[in-house]
Amino acid sequence: MNAVLLGLGLFLLACAATALALRNLIRSILLLVGIWFGIAAFYLWAGAEFAAFAQALVYGGAVSMVVLFAVLLTRRSHAETEAPPAPAARVASALLAGGAVAGVLVAAVLRTPLPAAGGPPPFVPVRALGALLLGPHAAALLIVGAVLTIALLGGVVLAAGGRAGAGKENSP
Repeated sequence: MNAVLLGLGLFLLACAATALALRNLIRSILLLVGIWFGIAAFYLWAGAEFAAFAQALVYGGAVSMVVLFAVLLTRRSHAETEAPPAPAARVASALLAGGAVAGVLVAAVLRTPLPAAGGPPPFVPVRALGALLLGPHAAALLIVGAVLTIALLGGVVLAAGGRAGAGKENSP
């Protein structure tokens, strides 16, 4: 079992490092899809089937396609998908911020007490989780979906906002 976890971790780290190193935005987005499916595989390994299927459907499917279409619809040419190399100050500040976040996460993990291994973890079937989400928590689920949709559409509008009059000179 630990070999599977190690393989998933290495896959996720390799995809993330490659996505950060690439200068082509489309390829980085496709690697991000691989990361989302890798996280879904981790959820399956951990025994959280519902979270795994939600991760695969929502992030691996829907969100990744929205992000990909948003990039493709707001870029004019292939040359615009290539990012210029980052200056050294930007790389240093990114490494500093990443190190700070990693430090906070490591400190939180080390300070969290682990439960005693007295017995098997409680089993909650996917059907029960679905009944809860579609029963008493249905309104919250719909509100979260609407907020995420509005945020993604707002990102597309903001990304294309500078080109509002770009296509009007070709029209009669």
